[in-house]
Amino acid sequence: MADTPVRRGLLGHLTRRSVLAGAVAGAAALPAVAAGSGAAVAAPSTAAVAGLRTAQATGQTRRVTIYAEALPGGRFGYGLAPGEATIPGPLLEMVEGDTLEIELVNTTNQRLSIHPHGVDYDVFSDGSPFNDSFNEPGETRTYVWRSRERRSGGGRGWLPGTAGYWHYHDHALGGDHGTQGLQKGLYGGLIVRRKGDLLPDKTFVVVFNDMTINNLVAPMTPMFDAVLGERVEWLCIGHGSMEHTFHLHAHRWADNRTGYLDGPNDLTQAIDNKDLNPGSSFGFQVIAGDGVGPGAWMYHCHVQFHSDGGMSGVFLVRNEDGSIPDHAQEAIDRYHGGHGGHGGHSGH
Repeated sequence: MADTPVRRGLLGHLTRRSVLAGAVAGAAALPAVAAGSGAAVAAPSTAAVAGLRTAQATGQTRRVTIYAEALPGGRFGYGLAPGEATIPGPLLEMVEGDTLEIELVNTTNQRLSIHPHGVDYDVFSDGSPFNDSFNEPGETRTYVWRSRERRSGGGRGWLPGTAGYWHYHDHALGGDHGTQGLQKGLYGGLIVRRKGDLLPDKTFVVVFNDMTINNLVAPMTPMFDAVLGERVEWLCIGHGSMEHTFHLHAHRWADNRTGYLDGPNDLTQAIDNKDLNPGSSFGFQVIAGDGVGPGAWMYHCHVQFHSDGGMSGVFLVRNEDGSIPDHAQEAIDRYHGGHGGHGGHSGH
């Protein structure tokens, strides 16, 4: 049967919108992404292991220009070029050992900044008014973020590196803690990979921000889209002043740094629901539809009055040929008919 058009919400942040810090190595690397300054920000160096791409550190410094802009409805966002600001902002990616120099252009009439979690920076790149590190209206400022590998503490144990699923956000709009900037959309995802980490086919960024997902409520929340068998990565971030949990239907992951096991003897617990509270973040990789097949699968906050209030969305797993299963289209139609939004059934 012919594929019927899917009624879409706003698609999530896919690979094409990522800013991937590192060097391109051969045809296996992802395409470069043009930064707002016109310079190319390359994809991470990769190596093939049994047909899978893995991250390779280069120790290089990459530069990207990000524009902070006012958006309709009193919102704000970060973008890679003028007029391209989004909520969340562009996904930034590094491999341990890389440095990222971010030239932040403030095109608004408000002071604001960009503050990272999980990486190294000096006080001048802190992104907080506490350290006099922010952009005045119309000002351009450079922030430098560094990453490093885990290392020996010289007889005091081992110290962690910076690999992880992190995020960045404003810390200056409307006050010294950037509360208004977070409420209005000035945030984005940051991934630091360890050398040898498996690279996904797609990455989705999900931000639980008070009673919204990416500042939207169902049925306008992002619908994330993959083909059966694709390696899909989720970066989950919490903001605002409310506690949440993140649940993904029909898929599970290992409760560790990456979401996949290190080997057959790795006894890390498998989970499909995890706390996602303000300032926290985690990520994982799954194979789309593995063991369950294609379909429209729900993701949502499992605090029940939150999901009833619109904190739910759709993860669409297409057939291998890219078509949409009939039952998935029917589920999406029901979702847009109100069953995924206010007062409706939001899943288990």
